Amino acid sequence: MRAVVFSEFGPPGVVRVAEVDAPHAGPGEVRVAVRASGLSTGEVLIRSGRLGDVVPVVFPWRTGFDAAGVVDEVGAGVAGVAAGDEVFGMASPAARGTNAEYAVLSAWAPRPAAWSWAEAGGAAGSVETGTRVLDRLGVGAGHTVLVHGAAGAVGSVAVQLAAARGAAVIGTASEHHHDFLRAFGTVPTTYGQGLPDRVRELAPRGVDAVFDCAGGALPDLIAIAGDAARVVTIADFEAASYGVHLSHGAPSGETGEAVGSGADPLAVHGLGLAVRLAGSGRLRIPVAATFALAEVAAAHELSETRHACGRIVLLT
Repeated sequence: MRAVVFSEFGPPGVVRVAEVDAPHAGPGEVRVAVRASGLSTGEVLIRSGRLGDVVPVVFPWRTGFDAAGVVDEVGAGVAGVAAGDEVFGMASPAARGTNAEYAVLSAWAPRPAAWSWAEAGGAAGSVETGTRVLDRLGVGAGHTVLVHGAAGAVGSVAVQLAAARGAAVIGTASEHHHDFLRAFGTVPTTYGQGLPDRVRELAPRGVDAVFDCAGGALPDLIAIAGDAARVVTIADFEAASYGVHLSHGAPSGETGEAVGSGADPLAVHGLGLAVRLAGSGRLRIPVAATFALAEVAAAHELSETRHACGRIVLLT
C-alpha cells in the first residue's frame, strides 16, 4: 500500500509516498481504508529535525496520528463496529502511520453525518488533545479560559470544546483570523507585547485557565493566569523551567525526560463527546486545506508557514 514516509531529516521535500506493507488490526483495534488523515504539526517538527533530542526516530518514519475511513478489519475483542462502518479515530501513539491507504486505529467513533471526510480525517487528534488539556485544567461552566493560538488545528477545536462546557473563551490569533474565532463565540485578541493588559480589559475578573497551543509566551500566560499551575501548554518545550505542565501523549521513550513531563492519559472519551456535539451543530472541524497523498511535501510547506487556519488534511 502507499504511505507517507521520510528517511532523513530535512526540508519538506524529504517527505514522500512509498510502498510499504499494509498493517492489520490486532486485539482491540480496527483497520480502515483511509479516506482522509490529518497532518500533524508535531511530525512536521520531527521531520525538520528540530525535535531530535525529544523524539527518537527510526528511519523510515511513517507519519500520521489520526484518520477517517471505512472499517475493513476488526480485531479480536472488538464489539459494536463492523466492516463497512464509517469511523474516525486515532492510532496508538507508538504506531502512527495513518497517512496511508490503510491504517490501524486504537480508538474510534462513528463519523458524524455533519462532517465531510476531510473534517473527520482531521478531527481525532485535535479533539483528543483539546479534551485532555481542558480536563487537566478542570474547565467547566462559569470559567473564563484563554486559548493562546486559537486559530490553529488544536486551538480552533479547543475553543469550541471549552464553550460546550459552559466556559467563556478568549482566543489569541492574528487579526485577520479574528472573524473566524468570533464565529465560534470566542472573543479574539492579538498576540504579542501587552497581552496581559489586553486580556485584563476583556476579562476584568480574571482568567481561570490558560491553554497554550502556540508557545513562546509562557511568562505572559502565567501572569494572566496568576499561577503556573493554571497554564498547560502543548507547544512550549521550555515549560518545565517555568513550572508549567507540557501535555503530550507520546509513548515511553519519547519526549518525557527531555522536557520534564511524562505522558498524560489519552482523552479518547473525547471522541464520543465530539460525535454528540457535532450532531447538535456545536462542533466543527475547521479544515485549512486538503492535499492528495502525493502532494504531502506541499502540505508540510503550508504547515511550516504557521498561517493555516484549522487543520491540514491529506485525502486518500
